[in-house]
Amino acid sequence: MHTQDQQLQQQIEAVIFASEEAVTLQTIRHITGREFDSSGLQSIVDQLNSEYEFTGRTFRIHRIAGGYRFLTIPEFADTLKKLLAPKIQRRLSRSILEVLAVIAYNQPVTRAEIQQIRGVSPEYAIDRLLNREFIEVRGRADSPGKPLQYGTTRDFLDLFHLSSLKDLPKLREIREILQENEEQEYLSRPDGRENDISD
Repeated sequence: MHTQDQQLQQQIEAVIFASEEAVTLQTIRHITGREFDSSGLQSIVDQLNSEYEFTGRTFRIHRIAGGYRFLTIPEFADTLKKLLAPKIQRRLSRSILEVLAVIAYNQPVTRAEIQQIRGVSPEYAIDRLLNREFIEVRGRADSPGKPLQYGTTRDFLDLFHLSSLKDLPKLREIREILQENEEQEYLSRPDGRENDISD
């Protein structure tokens, strides 16, 4: 590999590795100061992933949320679940995940529409989701009072490792995510007792 090409590959690898969220093509071009299109970037990512596979690495670079991010391969999910369990307090509670699911599948949607679907007030959940930037205001509905409408953000796509809203999981998979959240909550308790988390 040419020295300049290898340097660019290393720069791209370093940028994606150091970022806590998916890195876009525009960001990578800005940081590296190099001009290349999406196919050129994908080619470099493919080369890196081939090297990771050949050397038995436990991670790959994936395209999600309109950018690129390092993710561990599925075979190590159970191992990492034990590692991440103590961080459950930073995750989303079941009720907030339910509101997020309603917004994801019905966006743009108002607070009243969310309450009609769930049967309970979504006020707290919406505030928490806005604070964590998983949802955003998408405008106002053409109805009495012109209520605010909400939709999901790129951070939401990143949270669920999705490339776009077209990749939204089926409702059955959403239930599995909720169940996994509960299992992680249980694992986070050193004495095995359940603990009610609210954010």
